[in-house]
Order: sequence, then structure tokens, then C-alpha cells
Amino acid sequence: MAGFLARRLLNYVVLVVVAASLAYLLAATALDPRSNYAQRTPKPPPAVVDAQLTALNLNDKTPLLQRYATWAGGVLHGDFGRSVGGAPVNDDLKRRMGVTFRLVMLGMVFGSLFGVLLGAFAAVRQYGWFDRLSTALCFVLLAVPVVVLANTLILAGSWANEHVFRTLVFMVSGEYSIGLEAGFWRQLLDRLQHLILPTISLSLGLVAVFSRYQRNMMLDVLGADFVRTARAKGLTRRQALIKHALRTALIPVATYFAFTFAALLMGATFTEKIFGWHGLGEQLINSIFSNDVNTVAAISLLAAVAVLCASLASDLLQAALDPRVRA
Repeated sequence: MAGFLARRLLNYVVLVVVAASLAYLLAATALDPRSNYAQRTPKPPPAVVDAQLTALNLNDKTPLLQRYATWAGGVLHGDFGRSVGGAPVNDDLKRRMGVTFRLVMLGMVFGSLFGVLLGAFAAVRQYGWFDRLSTALCFVLLAVPVVVLANTLILAGSWANEHVFRTLVFMVSGEYSIGLEAGFWRQLLDRLQHLILPTISLSLGLVAVFSRYQRNMMLDVLGADFVRTARAKGLTRRQALIKHALRTALIPVATYFAFTFAALLMGATFTEKIFGWHGLGEQLINSIFSNDVNTVAAISLLAAVAVLCASLASDLLQAALDPRVRA
């Protein structure tokens, strides 16, 4: 087991290095920080622009591999460089990391949990009304882009506040209410109110994906010999389904966990922008438009690390469910 995890971890470290290097090289090739100075009035002299870009390690006249070596050396020391505005990239990322990963982790937990439960129950009630209804709803959710779903939730939340609750229950913009002066519990409630709609927006797509996947895996094991053997030994149908069928059906779903986490990060980029959350996704979009090479590369590196951490968690979950992996 330890050797298995050590080999996986080594592979993940190599993949992070490759992903981060490709992200920087692509950003440095595709983006043009020099164009930011061409729009200024009065236009600065070329020598001043070159000096400023060189200080930020963004000068396109410097060989690409030399710029990459400077950036990589800084990353090894925990320094992601400076943005096109001259501010340290680290300072901005520290604040935005907590925003994004709080939102993503909540979406992942609720999406995977409810998706697995929904898929397992639909498989047990195969071709019943619940199975047919959940299948139809899941296909609808899979067909709706995150952008459309998020804006629909904003409209639905605003309508519910006005016509159902007669007060603000669903907050549709921001991470918290600016200027709110209240105690700890009131501020906590305010943050939870702001979390509801973005979390639902991220979770619904995962619920649809996991439920379809879990339903198919569950159907494959419901008629298996080991389930019938468990029933013959005296276990009730519920015990046999939970202890044997569900656990076996969760093994391939655990492998799928890492891939959905990557998709969730992509969905969080649009969700943050729509709901006004100042996280990594919003900053990634802004940095691309402002030709901020160092920030784009830093966010890509953090995303790669997050996805590979999810892959490691998937390996641990698979090992916990499958004794053959531990052996």
C-alpha cells in the first residue's frame, strides 16, 4: 500500500512540473504584456517599456527559455513573480485561493454525495417513477451550461426572495454583505446565504454526472453472485445492498472523482464571475485579458496541484474500498 501511494505521488509530482511548465510557456507565447503600454496616454518611450518588462520578467525580447528559468527558479522558492501592475502575485493568490477552494470543495462534497445516493436509489428502483424522473432531470441538467444554470438560479433566487420569503434569503452577488456590522453568528449566516446559490450551481451538474455513473455501476452488481450469497447468509436486502453492492459499485466511481474535480474547477471559473466571487477563476479571466503571464501561470500551477491532490484522494478512497489495492 505504501509503495503504491509512493509511486503515485512521484508520478503526480512529475505531472505537476510538466503541467506548470507547459502553462507558463503557452502563456508567455500567447499573451502580449507589451500591448498594455501601447494604450497608455502619453505613450511611454520604448526603453522605459523594456526596462519595466525586464524587471517583471515579461520582456518578449528576452529568450523564452531564459524567462522560464527565471520564473521556475522563483517558484521553487515560493515566489510566483509579479503581475503586470507590479504587485506580487503571491499576495493576491493567498486571498483568492481560500475563496475558490471553499466554493469548489462544498460543490464537490454535495455534488458527489447526493449524486451517489440518487444513482444508487434509482438503480434499486429501476424503471420505477423515481428512476425515470431522476433520469430525465439529470439529462436536462447535463444539457444546460453552467453559465445558463447560474443565471437561472439568480433569477429564481430573486423571485423567491420577493414572492415567497418576502425577505432576503438567497444572496445573489458577492461572498458577504459589505459593511455588515453584526455578531459572529449573524455574519456566519450572511456568508451561508451567499454560499447557497453558487454551491447549488456547481453541485447540480455533479449530481447529474455521479447519479448516472453510480446507477450504471450499481445495476452491474445488483445481480452478482456475492450479493445473492450475502442474502443467503442471512443479511437483509438493505444490508446486502449497502455493505456489499454499494461498496463494490463505489470503486469505479472513486476513480472518476479526480476527473470531475477538474471539470468543477472549470465550472467555478464561470460561477465566480457570474456571482461576483473574487476567486482564482475570476482572476484567471481578468489576467488573460490583461496579458498577465505570471498570474496565469501561477493559477494554472495551483489548478494542476489541486487536480492531482484530488487524484491522490481518489487513490486513497479506492484503496479503502478495494482490498486488492491495499494488498
